[in-house]
Order: sequence, then structure tokens, then C-alpha cells
Amino acid sequence: MRLRKAARVILVGAPGVGKGTQSERLLHRFPQLQSISTGDLLRSNVTARTALGIRVEKTMKTGGLVADDLIMRLISNELYKNGWLRPNEAKHNVMTLAASTATAGDFPDAHDEYRIAGRWVHEPSGRVYNTTFHPPKVAGIDDITGEPLMQRPDDTEDVYRERFRKFQQTSEPLLEHYAKKGVLWEVEGMSSDEISPKLYKEFEKRFAA
Repeated sequence: MRLRKAARVILVGAPGVGKGTQSERLLHRFPQLQSISTGDLLRSNVTARTALGIRVEKTMKTGGLVADDLIMRLISNELYKNGWLRPNEAKHNVMTLAASTATAGDFPDAHDEYRIAGRWVHEPSGRVYNTTFHPPKVAGIDDITGEPLMQRPDDTEDVYRERFRKFQQTSEPLLEHYAKKGVLWEVEGMSSDEISPKLYKEFEKRFAA
């Protein structure tokens, strides 16, 4: 489906809530969109052993917050492109983003932790699978390339709990900001398949009409 209006959307949700999966599905349904994942950008820098990657590696492995100025350095050239989509864990109190809407995804806390434990990733593309909610066709293998999947080193219970605690601390002012602007809407569900149709419907109503 073709969008008629520029869609600048921030997906807000706790670690493991499925932002990456929903981004991938939205990009497939609405090819005009572009996705910016701060997590993917940071991980690629860590893997490539760039100066920035070396600087943030320890912080990421312990579930800490990467400084706003480093994040903005990574994505500054992408923010104002038409139709940008930014998966975001509400880590950054950057209130100048020109978002046309912000979407908050909500799963129960224990459910999030369960999703993290079963998460497998195709590192080159960023595709995310879950052994319970969104399994690959062949266990441990990417559906598209046939390459092996991996689990991220920060996908552990202890790191998750720290990331989730900081998400709770930092998400409230961000959500309040967009709620006051009248552009916040919430989506609830117990699985990615339950969430996706609700996102499609909202995108079509807001940007395809």
C-alpha cells in the first residue's frame, strides 16, 4: 500500500517488546518507509570496532544508557528524511524530534523477559526471531539467507532487568511529551501477530487516507 502523507513515527517499547519485528513488517507493507534502529547502528559499530563502538561496548553489555550526543551523531543525517521510522526504547530524552506520531507497544513485564530469552537474530540484516512467537522456518537458520542465527550477548536476564528498569525511568517523560502534542497512540497485544494488524490499520488511517 502506498502512503499519501509523510510518516515520521517513533516506536516506543521496552527491550524485547518486538519493535524490530514490527519495523520490518511495516517496511514490507509500506515500501516508502525507511527505518532507523539506534540499537542496530550501535551494534554495527561495536562489531566493526570503530572508535564509537569501542567507547559504548561496555555500556551496552551492562544494559546502560549510551549518551544522547553519541546517538544523535549516528542518526543526525536520517532524522528529517520523508517517512522515517525509528525503533526507540525511550532511552533518549531528545524532545526536538519532528515526529508526526509516536506509538507505544505494551506487553506484560514478565512476557517481555520471556521474549528476550527466546530471541534469535540474523546479525547482518537485523532480522529478529523468537522461538515461541515468531520462530524461523528452520531452527537456528535465517528464513531469507539460510545463514545461522545468533543470540546477542546482552540478551540475558540480568542485563534485561537493568535495561527494563532504565526504560521505565526514562519512558514516562517521553510519552508525556508526545501525549501533550496529541500524537501518541498505544497498541497492546501478547504477540507480534496480534500487534501488526493494529499498526497497519493505524498507519493506513493516518497516512494513506
